Amino acid sequence: MGLLGFSSPLVVAVFCLVLNAASLVNGGKTSSFVRKVEKAIDMPLDADVFQVPPGYNAPQQVHITQGDLVGKAVIVSWVTVDEPGTNTVVYWSENSEQKEQAEGKVYTYKYYNYTSGYIHHCTIRHLEFNTKYYYVVGIGHTERQFWFVTPPEVGPDVPYSFGLIGDLGQSYDSNVTLTHYERNPRKGQTLLFVGDLSYADNYPCHDNNRWDTWGRFVERSAAYQPWIWTAGNHEIDFYPEIGETVPFKPYSHRYRVPYRASGSTAPFWYSTKRASAYIIVLSSYSAYGKYTPQYKWLEEELPKVNRSETPWLIVLMHAPWYNSYNYHYMEGETMRVMYEPWFVKYKVDVVFAGHVHAYERSERVSNIAYNVVNGLCSPIKDLSAPVYITIGDGGNLEGLATNMTEPQPAYSAYREASFGHAIFEIKNRTHAYYGWNRNQDGYAVEADSMWFLNRFWSPIDDSTTADS
Repeated sequence: MGLLGFSSPLVVAVFCLVLNAASLVNGGKTSSFVRKVEKAIDMPLDADVFQVPPGYNAPQQVHITQGDLVGKAVIVSWVTVDEPGTNTVVYWSENSEQKEQAEGKVYTYKYYNYTSGYIHHCTIRHLEFNTKYYYVVGIGHTERQFWFVTPPEVGPDVPYSFGLIGDLGQSYDSNVTLTHYERNPRKGQTLLFVGDLSYADNYPCHDNNRWDTWGRFVERSAAYQPWIWTAGNHEIDFYPEIGETVPFKPYSHRYRVPYRASGSTAPFWYSTKRASAYIIVLSSYSAYGKYTPQYKWLEEELPKVNRSETPWLIVLMHAPWYNSYNYHYMEGETMRVMYEPWFVKYKVDVVFAGHVHAYERSERVSNIAYNVVNGLCSPIKDLSAPVYITIGDGGNLEGLATNMTEPQPAYSAYREASFGHAIFEIKNRTHAYYGWNRNQDGYAVEADSMWFLNRFWSPIDDSTTADS
């Protein structure tokens, strides 16, 4: 039997198109939902979600991310404050009594008048696929235990679900977003984070204590499932007036990624395979013009994607290319001009971005015909193009983007100024189900949804609007 109990792929495709058509009431329109306009307020430093774990030198800000190209390694990171302590991670699989250990390294940094705690990064390698592991950090002092589940082995029909959050911050709304994600019954297995983490740079002198509070805030999720990191503008922390001239200093010390595994020369652009997905992370705030390291890497990376192995090609970035809000309007335009022809050529399925503090989903469009003199500068329907989703609606203290361009562009399928999160759930090589949840609704309520048809294996129209 096929997906949803159907035996014929054709029947599945028709069924999914009918479901997509059923959402036409919201397709191609601005949502009628009106969120009460309230100022986003950061949680106070003594909020329970920022609580320092008890015990001498207790590890805090524990988080994990994928540690290799295929999902058989995990990078475990944590901070100690009293002394360095050990760099050891003890770990074991759920069905084994044999405990293993891995050794990491410890780092510190200074930013203006702030000195970090002891930041530990340890990579656990040679893990088994699809296995639950327990791990302990803080060996020799206050020990804390967590767990994670490795992904299934990479393959074309492996089902897997990804959560999506961007521009989270640490406001009361941020806490609602993370709680909704944790309680969503569809359960993301790995979180794709599209940039702008702590918003520490919104405080005087980029108060790095707010990096610490944010790390403790997200530990309840990030210690148990990998968060795949994308760098946003609030990670740059470039502040020459106070002597801070090294971009991304706090972020790059705290959040490690396996960039070397994909041949990248910097941690701001890289790729990973996970189950049936090939995930490419790009940096909106690193050089991306022709001849730059990021350009050369992406030029060589896209042809490597084997859609018979990983059918779903997902790209993460921070600044959106297609954005119909009057906030950060066209900030992604120069990168779009450079890379969009490649996205169409290699049939990227979906691009997730943040930056704009609202939600928007596009139809499949491209704007690659323009050559300065021909005047062909309007987006057109293109079934080889990705869907572009802006999900910078995590809840940070800067508040919502509510001012939209009018009239709504034809390429914009759905937009709404609300905080929320999303789940992208891969079913097999041809179908994936996507749903976006606004914070004001119940945990299981989806305000926007779409059946995705894979651009390589099922390149037929999966539009959700009648005239796109």
